[in-house]
Amino acid sequence: MIIDSFDKGAAQYPERAFIDAPGLRLTYAEAEAASHAVARALGKIVVPGGHVAILSPNHPMVPAAMLGVMRSGAVYVPLNARDAIEAIIGFAEFCDVEVLIMHSAYAEHVDALRAGIPTLKRIIGLTDAVEEGGATIAEWLASHHGARVLVRREAGDLAIIKASGGTTGLPKAIMQSHGSLETAYRIGNMCVPPRTDSPAFLIAAPLTHAAGATMIAYAQFGMRNVVATSATPADILETIQREKISHIFLPPTLIYRLIAHETARTGDFSALEVVLYGAAPMSAEKLREGIAIWGNVFVQCYGQAEVPGVITCLSRADHVITDDAKIDRRLASAGRPTGACEVALMDEEGRIVDQGERGEICARGALVSPGYYKNDKATAEARFGDWHRTGDIGVFDDNGYLYVVDRMKDMIITGGFNVYPSEIEQLIWGIDAVQDCAVVGVKDEEWGERVTAVVELKPGQLVTGDQIIALCKAKLGSVKAPKDVLFWDNLPRSPVGKVLKKDIRNTLSEGTA
Repeated sequence: MIIDSFDKGAAQYPERAFIDAPGLRLTYAEAEAASHAVARALGKIVVPGGHVAILSPNHPMVPAAMLGVMRSGAVYVPLNARDAIEAIIGFAEFCDVEVLIMHSAYAEHVDALRAGIPTLKRIIGLTDAVEEGGATIAEWLASHHGARVLVRREAGDLAIIKASGGTTGLPKAIMQSHGSLETAYRIGNMCVPPRTDSPAFLIAAPLTHAAGATMIAYAQFGMRNVVATSATPADILETIQREKISHIFLPPTLIYRLIAHETARTGDFSALEVVLYGAAPMSAEKLREGIAIWGNVFVQCYGQAEVPGVITCLSRADHVITDDAKIDRRLASAGRPTGACEVALMDEEGRIVDQGERGEICARGALVSPGYYKNDKATAEARFGDWHRTGDIGVFDDNGYLYVVDRMKDMIITGGFNVYPSEIEQLIWGIDAVQDCAVVGVKDEEWGERVTAVVELKPGQLVTGDQIIALCKAKLGSVKAPKDVLFWDNLPRSPVGKVLKKDIRNTLSEGTA
């Protein structure tokens, strides 16, 4: 079971801090006891395999609630606290949620939640009661103090149902098994083991996504988890220094903002050991800038919720800047396969392509999750036999490094040519004035699709659209050069920092840019 990773840490480091936040500090022993109490209370409401959701911002009580759900044998359904309440209710309804653990910030929506989720039996307040006479986690901890729960689930049993990123359409409900997540935790820890004897992980990204999974995986090392009180670059950088943070997971967008901040160059970041990034493509040029500032601390793990986290890894040793162009180019890669699953590149018929050719990245083995909840059609469409289709286009170099060229759905067909936005984005990201960018195809009568770049500039910086187009023509040729360059104050992003290209395309197609 996925709770085993935490239990290893609790057995070896009972007195270490598991959660460290203003107003709440829980040792591993205390968090273990809390998880048993929550599991015992849940066992009176749902059977193992029942669906329990948590709706909350990054609150320090969320990890204890998460562990309790996992220990009970229930299926954990993380709800995205940044979604509109209608989307939250819709996903919880689709996932047949029976118990909802909820922060009081959402108390005004209790009636709507009850009306919209027919399977819902109980709503439990994370910190305070959310309805009259309602129970809270604190009451559960008091009434079930000293409880021990010994539920066991098999590797093939469901552990988590989570929403897809939704960057290309409506989110699907991705089923993750205990076996696939245990494989991800084990291989991830092998790829990036802590070096320090007192590791500290800063939780700055949403617990519902990779930050939560990283927290559970690293628990076996007795990692102290510091819950960030703010996600602003200045506050994150200050917390890293004050708390001697050794590990942090961040999406590329937030890394760009951190390294652009003056404190990144002047502060003491000697404790920083691992900056783990993923969830979206990373600018190789900005990665070089980060390495120049902080050194060999960056690690990339490539995967997706359907094949959690560790299809490939670009290690600390790979994050070097050299005069050898072949080695330096690896910064644009996703690393090499970790051994957590088989990896192959396939054509549209499911045939493995020749070395050096582009193909869809496919995976099979214990890391692959069962598919999509109540959606056999989507599960079948994502399979070539027992291979899972990631929807990403990739190519291997001669040394086994995988380069993720683009999402299949993001590829632009313009004037009869296939254009991969990531190649153009890498070039634009290298411009000093650019904070972030996205390249999309917009329907066009003459070209089929018109290559369009949407750019977010650094504060106080300036570059013109004509300059960007000229650079792209000089480096990539006229076919790949954007026909239009638009400047937006902020690109639309998901909670984990992925740029939402579908939102950009929708805005441009509606003519409201």
